[in-house]
Amino acid sequence: MQMPPNTFKQALQAGQTQIGLFLGLCDPYSAEIVAGAGFDWLLIDGEHAPNTPESVLRQLQAVAPYPVRVVVRTVDHDVARIKQYLDVGVQNLLVPMVESAEQARRLVEAMRYPPAGIRGVGTALARAARWNGVEGYFAQADAAMCLMVQVESRAGLAALDDILAVEGVDGVFIGPADLAASLGHLGNPGHPDVKAAIEDALARICRAGKAAGVFSADPQAAARYLESGASFIAVGVDTLLLRNSAVKLAAGFKDAGAARAGAAY
Repeated sequence: MQMPPNTFKQALQAGQTQIGLFLGLCDPYSAEIVAGAGFDWLLIDGEHAPNTPESVLRQLQAVAPYPVRVVVRTVDHDVARIKQYLDVGVQNLLVPMVESAEQARRLVEAMRYPPAGIRGVGTALARAARWNGVEGYFAQADAAMCLMVQVESRAGLAALDDILAVEGVDGVFIGPADLAASLGHLGNPGHPDVKAAIEDALARICRAGKAAGVFSADPQAAARYLESGASFIAVGVDTLLLRNSAVKLAAGFKDAGAARAGAAY
């Protein structure tokens, strides 16, 4: 059995723009629905959504037949949890709130086997190795992993150049919401100061030869970030797509019903 190729990492290395969607519904059925919607990548969120390694596994299995690439965001920097994600088959990891080169180096180690890292060895139990079915798994595993760290604070911006210098960090993803809060603009990621900080960070990431990522559901802001060098961008969230569509549908029928009732008098 051959090692599954990391097409997301390959796309980033080739400079191909990747448009993605955040998944927070924690459900394999809904994940499969959007897997065929045309996005380049999906982010299964384990930070703000109640995902676990088991629920992540179910979603990985659901979207496996589709060409879409999958990234998983962890809740924190916990090495043991990262090991579980990698063993169930996650190749692309996004880790939130990275604020120093030392934190970045520790995360690189968590994704690599000894002697280059500290990833625990348990391939007989690991879907990633197809339960020892992948020939030469240990020789290929480290290179197949893709680590993206999330910079989303004033401290993270200050340490950005040091973080970018860490070998093994494949990309940096800017988190506008937390960054806005850290810069004194809680709830306003569209503030000019926040946008300027994001654009500057994206340019610095690109100059360092790393993949630059960001989230923006605002089409105009997203276009500006792409012009600033973003190569992977998330443009929406499944939970909001569902809620906003449901609210619009309900309001449309209620408004129509009220209009008909008013016309009857």
